[in-house]
Amino acid sequence: MDPLISRRALNRATLERQHLLRRTDRTVIEVVEQLGGLQAQTPHTWYVGLWTRIAGFEPAQAADLLLSRELVRIALQRSTIHLVSARDCLAMRPLLQPVTERMTRTTFGKRLAGVDLGELAAAGRALLEERPMTFADLGRALAERWPDHDPHALGQGVRCFVPLVQVPPRGVWGRSGPVAHTSAESWIGYEVPPMTPAELVRRYLAAFGPASVQDAQTWSGLTRLGEVVESMDLVRLRDEHGRTLYDLPDAPRPGADVPAPVRLMYDFDNLFLSYADRSRAISDTGAAAIQGFMGTNVVPRVILVDGMTAGDWTVTRAKGVSTLNLHQWEPIKVLDEVEEEGRRLLELLAPGDRHEISVLDGASKS
Repeated sequence: MDPLISRRALNRATLERQHLLRRTDRTVIEVVEQLGGLQAQTPHTWYVGLWTRIAGFEPAQAADLLLSRELVRIALQRSTIHLVSARDCLAMRPLLQPVTERMTRTTFGKRLAGVDLGELAAAGRALLEERPMTFADLGRALAERWPDHDPHALGQGVRCFVPLVQVPPRGVWGRSGPVAHTSAESWIGYEVPPMTPAELVRRYLAAFGPASVQDAQTWSGLTRLGEVVESMDLVRLRDEHGRTLYDLPDAPRPGADVPAPVRLMYDFDNLFLSYADRSRAISDTGAAAIQGFMGTNVVPRVILVDGMTAGDWTVTRAKGVSTLNLHQWEPIKVLDEVEEEGRRLLELLAPGDRHEISVLDGASKS
């Protein structure tokens, strides 16, 4: 029988690989690659994800890498926008093509009926490599050639078949800009070999393991990874529910008694989005609180206490005062530690303001 790993030990193994037991001295590029990218649906909240993990992190460190094209934001896992290194962008995107294609055909297939998708991709690529464009502008330009089709669907068809990066200043800390795109190949300017399924699974386990096949498929959006996992030299474990988990033989698995510091997570942190079974980091109370956000168009920014969900945080600003609101989902015994971490976060988010902290009971949205 496979060795048992407890829920708490599973939590600690994950936090270790996510650099959430202690901040790391590794570079931004190294951390982004080790994590397999950060979900970056929003232009800026992911900076908090790096601050949470990297000692002495300053937003300019990541912003400069976006401007130098060493980091990019592109649709990858689950066909959602991720911040990745340029080389991971080029290596991962071909492998994840079926994910984007499946979602695009489901949503826009009928509206693209009768369009030669190869011609559409070539036309879109030519337009975007001439100058970066928003999807609205791209759709209007393509509609001149396909006037009987929905411009939005035409633009999304190009997104499906041409790897597209969002170009700066979008995503640069302290700046704003249109959601403009160009092809990854023209933006980055070099080629790398595509990643294999086994390499992708290995990268996933290095950041999120031990994990099940279903967990890896949830993170990536790919299917049929079971046969890939079974072909690899991996350690087998079982969780408290009897599920089979896989891991890299030399991956760190610290003891369940290792202390976990308070952490303030950003809204789209992959810690909460990369598992079919999210109970390693989300408590039963936390799951109920997160359910309360459904339908609000708000994703909570979670407070981790002892490695598990304990609340969410928001920031309000008025007349030069930034207030960090700590919303307890259940009584937090180490509020002083949460407030201390919160003051450090305010220095990142609002360095020129006066800072205050407010403690409230219940989720910020319910």
